[in-house]
Amino acid sequence: MLSHPSLEPRHTFMFQEAASASAVIAQQLILNKSRIHDAVARLRAYAPTAIVTCARGSSDHAATYAKYLFETHLGLVTASAAPSVTSVYLAQPKLAGMLYIAISQSGKSPDLLANVSQAKSAGALTLAFVNVEDSPLAQLVDIVIPLHAGVEKSVAATKSFLATLGAILHLVSQWCDSSELKTAVNDLPSALAQAWEQDWSLAVGKLTSATNLFVIGRGVGFGPAQEAALKLKETCGLHAEAFSAAEVKHGPMAIVNEHFPVLVFTQQDPSFSGMDSLIQDFRARKASMMIASENISGDDCLPVVAQAPAIIAPLLAVQSFYRMANALSIARGYNPDEPPHLRKVTETI
Repeated sequence: MLSHPSLEPRHTFMFQEAASASAVIAQQLILNKSRIHDAVARLRAYAPTAIVTCARGSSDHAATYAKYLFETHLGLVTASAAPSVTSVYLAQPKLAGMLYIAISQSGKSPDLLANVSQAKSAGALTLAFVNVEDSPLAQLVDIVIPLHAGVEKSVAATKSFLATLGAILHLVSQWCDSSELKTAVNDLPSALAQAWEQDWSLAVGKLTSATNLFVIGRGVGFGPAQEAALKLKETCGLHAEAFSAAEVKHGPMAIVNEHFPVLVFTQQDPSFSGMDSLIQDFRARKASMMIASENISGDDCLPVVAQAPAIIAPLLAVQSFYRMANALSIARGYNPDEPPHLRKVTETI
């Protein structure tokens, strides 16, 4: 374990960048208004038969969130591509009539570029959510949706992840012309600002000496749960696994016993009833619970933004989580801006 006794939580790049997510998305909504309008017109005219996403790391967790949006609000089956199928095995998937979405911060990873090139040659319409607007990926695709997150100095992605989710939600809200989603989009910047002020120190106390934990989400909350688990590995040296609330019962639940840490993200949508019963099961096992939920009470609950639209509740949980993870990293003797053996841009083949 590393030691950073002089490092203050508020002085890290991770803290400063995560804190800016509200302002980043507020600006993004303005700057992308015409791009989203034009993209939706083209997507409606193209009328894809299905959607394929291609991403790695935090961007792939954003793709998980996108999958639930695409399938529940657009009725379009969405699959995650395995980049090595094309970049390593040189296969040529049949993608005619499909929408192929690449998600990236840098927009220059060789495997991502190879997959998008193959998708275009196979007849797919290609779209990228990308932070670097003049990147090779942005120049390659048919439709570009910039993230407008700006430079991110911390290795751990925070504002860029939330900016990706915000951009995806913005696109879907206009594509399906949902007043409910449009309201959620408009509410997102102010709700993120509120989420940043939530005190999750309960989790810092429970996880400072932990060695393993589960992070649980379901539906639109699963991608954010995956993201939280990754950040705990990256910034805190803590082994965390993300599970769907449904999948955790199929085997992994066997290792949850007294004092085993479990972090749970919930949202008030049809998935909540199953989450509620799972939480009661964890409590019966005397697990060390940390529950981000508006409708569950107890001394194991973390504060959340009240009455937020369900579709953005997981984003708000992630924002509160980032502040906690930054503090936890330092409490465990790490520097959240400089995870061991990692660098900002990972270029895979």
